[in-house]
Amino acid sequence: MHNTTAMLIELGAIILALGLLGRLAGRVGFSPIPLYLLAGLAFGHGGILPLQASEEFVATGAEIGVILLLLLLGLEYSASDLVTNLKTQYPSGAVDFVLNALPGALAALILGWGPVGAVALAGVTWISSSGVIAKVLGDLGRLGNRETPVILGVLVIEDLAMAVYLPILTALLAGVSLAGGSLTLLISLGTVAAVLYLALRHGRLISKAVSSDNAEMLLLVVLGLTLLVAGIAQELQVSAAVGAFLVGIALSGEVAEGASSLLTPLRDLFAAVFFVFFGLSTDPADIPPVLVPALVLAVVTALTKTATGWYAARRAGIKTAGRWRAGGTLVARGEFSIVIAGLAVGVEPRIGPLATAYVLILVIIGPLTARWTEPLARRLTRRRTAAQAPVAPAEPADIVRTNS
Repeated sequence: MHNTTAMLIELGAIILALGLLGRLAGRVGFSPIPLYLLAGLAFGHGGILPLQASEEFVATGAEIGVILLLLLLGLEYSASDLVTNLKTQYPSGAVDFVLNALPGALAALILGWGPVGAVALAGVTWISSSGVIAKVLGDLGRLGNRETPVILGVLVIEDLAMAVYLPILTALLAGVSLAGGSLTLLISLGTVAAVLYLALRHGRLISKAVSSDNAEMLLLVVLGLTLLVAGIAQELQVSAAVGAFLVGIALSGEVAEGASSLLTPLRDLFAAVFFVFFGLSTDPADIPPVLVPALVLAVVTALTKTATGWYAARRAGIKTAGRWRAGGTLVARGEFSIVIAGLAVGVEPRIGPLATAYVLILVIIGPLTARWTEPLARRLTRRRTAAQAPVAPAEPADIVRTNS
């Protein structure tokens, strides 16, 4: 069979399968990410039906998927929102980092992966899934809840932290010297600061330059600009993902809304391809040996992420029920964890299977903790209160009646 024909058949089968899996996940009210990862495991090396002709195309599509994920995330926030969140939520962000990055780093050191593996696994366990959490909040009807801005604030700080973390990780993975890594970090921080300044001071001018009443022109300009900036960022060893995120931040108003509606279907398509590609790069036979460490790590970081949300909501003056809801909602890990593991798998191949199992566990548990953490905490509190309540002394009339 001609190579192009085989590639078209394979791509068609993959996309059709992803569509069916997405519909299945939607019917049961579940995130499709674990199903996409399982599909990748089935089609990858060592899977049921390994791909051959379309693997290179899928790899390119996966890169575009990461870029579009970060672009759409950036379009959700304005530069002023980001600055405000940084001012008010930075203590919660620091607690988030300490509680959730350290377990991953310690686990990597215990497993003998070395300092670079520790930095990579720390990122995998640190960052919550913005995509899964946004979907869960919508499905549960909590977008208007008082704790929701707190949840989004923690997510924004994590996303901004990626602008610093990803260049550091990229430099470490490339074996760059301390001076080279410092230069990369300075370039990254300078780029972020410059984009935030331009967005704050001249955001309207940037949006006006990109704006178009023609949907086709707007799509081409925004997508072309994003890919160009992502490529330049990659060349500067910053990160294509961070470059795309900064483009999203720089756009605002009607331009951001229009670009978001136009690019969302493309994002969904290529993001699904990305998750499939990550599954393709993982041999299913490598997962059982790391299943126990992944499960232990998932349980520990589910508890630490719940504590993070509880603390952040408490700082914002949210009542106890909202604190538990915030903590349970932040548990899910997803796209960023896979992105980080995808970057690190070339240096530490064992991180791929562990990250896949870890994300699969938490992307399944995440929607459940978001729904049931608060009711479970309320029930346990009631039982503890009832058990600690002193027994009321009997009334005299009761005593008389008893004796008679």
